[in-house]
Amino acid sequence: MEQRRLILIIALGFVLILLWQAWLGENRSEMDSSASGATSSQVADDLPTGDGPDESVDRPSGAGVPGGSDDMPGAASDDKRITVETDVLSLAIDPVGGTLVQADLLEYPVTLDQPDHPVRLLEDSQGFTYIAQSGLLGRNDAPAPDHHAQFEIQESAYQLVDGESVLEVPLVWERDGVRVTKTFIFKRGSYAIDVRHTVENTTDAEWRGQQYRQLTRSGSTPGMQLMYTYTGGVYAGTPAGGGDRLNYEKIDFEEMGKIRLDKNLEDGWAGIIQHYFMSAWVPADSQQVNQYYTLKSDRDGFPVYSMGLLSPTATVGPGSTETLESILYVGPKIQSNLEPLATGMHLAVDFGILTFISEPIFWLLDLFHDWVGNWGWAIVMVTLVIKLIFLWPSAVSYRSMARMRAVTPKMQALKERFSDDKQRLSQEMMKLYQKEKINPLGGCLPILIQIPVFIALYWVLVESVELRQAPWILWIDDLTQRDPYFILPLLMGLSMWAQQRLNPAPVDPMQKKIFQWLPVVFTVFFAFFPAGLVLYWFVNNLLSIIQQAIITRRVERQMAAKKGSS
Repeated sequence: MEQRRLILIIALGFVLILLWQAWLGENRSEMDSSASGATSSQVADDLPTGDGPDESVDRPSGAGVPGGSDDMPGAASDDKRITVETDVLSLAIDPVGGTLVQADLLEYPVTLDQPDHPVRLLEDSQGFTYIAQSGLLGRNDAPAPDHHAQFEIQESAYQLVDGESVLEVPLVWERDGVRVTKTFIFKRGSYAIDVRHTVENTTDAEWRGQQYRQLTRSGSTPGMQLMYTYTGGVYAGTPAGGGDRLNYEKIDFEEMGKIRLDKNLEDGWAGIIQHYFMSAWVPADSQQVNQYYTLKSDRDGFPVYSMGLLSPTATVGPGSTETLESILYVGPKIQSNLEPLATGMHLAVDFGILTFISEPIFWLLDLFHDWVGNWGWAIVMVTLVIKLIFLWPSAVSYRSMARMRAVTPKMQALKERFSDDKQRLSQEMMKLYQKEKINPLGGCLPILIQIPVFIALYWVLVESVELRQAPWILWIDDLTQRDPYFILPLLMGLSMWAQQRLNPAPVDPMQKKIFQWLPVVFTVFFAFFPAGLVLYWFVNNLLSIIQQAIITRRVERQMAAKKGSS
C-alpha cells in the first residue's frame, strides 16, 4: 500500500513539473516570433486556386493577382497610414489594399507596471508580420481591388468621440466604370469590425466577382515546453450540404506549409489564435457557403502563413450597386463576446482535453465573480463547491486513513515480527486490513480526485483572458502570475505539512523521510505557479484539514469505544 501511495505522489509531482514547465514557457513575450519572421513587404500575394464554393466560377491559378510578387507594393510608411482610435482599439490601416496593419488593445496593458503600453495584436514591422487583408477578385477580367490596390482616402485620422457610438472609415477605389468603397465600421465597446465592399457598376456590362478575407502572420516558435497554449490557425463551420454538425479544427503554421486547406463550409469563421487573444474573419451571412483556405508564401526565404475564406461569386448588374459584408474580430478571447458572432467561436478559448471539467469551473467562476466582483474570492467559492461535490468520497477515504492511523502500531509490530518473510507479512497485513475495515488504497482517492480538477483549473487560468491581471487582495495583483513574495506557496506548504500530520505515518523509514520532504518540494513547485492555482490548492487543503480532523477524531473515538467494550 505504501509503495502505491509513493508512486502516486511521484506521479503527481511529475504532473506538477509538466505544468511548471508549461507556465514558464508561456510567460514569454505575447508576440514570440520566430527567427524566420517576415519583413513588411513579405505578405502573401497568392490566393486560393480552384473554383471556390461556386463551381461555375473558373478562376486561373494564382487568382490573377496584378503584378505578381516581384513588384508587390510594400506597406505604407507610418505617416501615410490611416490611424483610427475607438474606446477599446487603436489601429492603423494601409491605403494599399485597405489592410489592417496594426491593432493595439487599449484595455489590455502588456504589464501592470506599464498601463499605457497596450498589447499589440496586429503589427507590420521589420521582422514580424501579422495583418488582416481583404479584397475582391474580378471574374473574367472584371476590374476589382485586391489587397495590392491603391485606395483613395478622405482623412488620415479618425477617432470615436464621446457621444458617438459608431465610426465609419471609407476608402475608395475606381477603375473602368467600377467604383468600390471599402468601409470599416467600428462600434463603441466592440472588438468586432464590420468590413463592407460596396460595388457600384456604372458600365453597361454585368460585373461578377468574389470577396476574400485572410489573416497573414509570421510563424511562431513553439518553445520546448511539454504543455503550451496553442498559437496558430483555427476554423469552424458546417460542411456544405453535410448536415448540422460543426467542424472545429486547428491547423498550425507548420501544417499550413505542408498542406493547403480547401474546404467549403457554411455558418463558420476562420482565425488565428494565441494566448488570450485572437483575430478572425466571420462571413456576415452565416448561411453562405465559403471556401476556407490556407497559404504559405516565401519572400526572400522568409515564410508567412495565411488563413482565409473566399465567398461565392456575386453579380452586380449594369447601373446597380451591391454590398459584400464581413466581420473582422480583433481582440481578447472573451467567451461572451465570441459566442454571438459565430457558431462555435467560443471554442477558440482552448481548455484542452479536460474541457468538460474546465468549462463548468469557468462558468462557476464567472457566476461567483458577478456576485462578489473579485476573481480571487470567486476561486475560493469554487474551491468550496468542488469540496462539497466530493465530500462523500473524501469522507470515505479519510475514514480509511483514520483507521489505518489507529492501527499503525499493530502494522509496525507485524513488520518487526515478519521482517524476514515478505509473503507472510503481506498476508498478515491483509488480514489486519479486513479486520479493521481498511481500504489500503483509500488514501489515494483525495489525490486522484484533485489531479484532473487541478489541471482543469490550470487551463482556466491560462486561457481565460477575464482573469488576466486580475487582483485578489493585498499583494496579489495578478492571479495568473506567481506570488511575487511567495507567501501563498509558503502557506500552502504549511497546510500540506499540517494535513500530513493527520495521515498515518509510513512504516518504512525511507518512505517516512520522503513524505516529510514532500511539503518542501511542493512549496518549491508552487512558488512558480499562478497565484490563483496556489490559492485553490491552499483553500482546498484547509477544507480537507477541517474535514479530516473531524473524521479522524470520530473514528478514533469509535475504535477506542469498540476496544473498551471488547
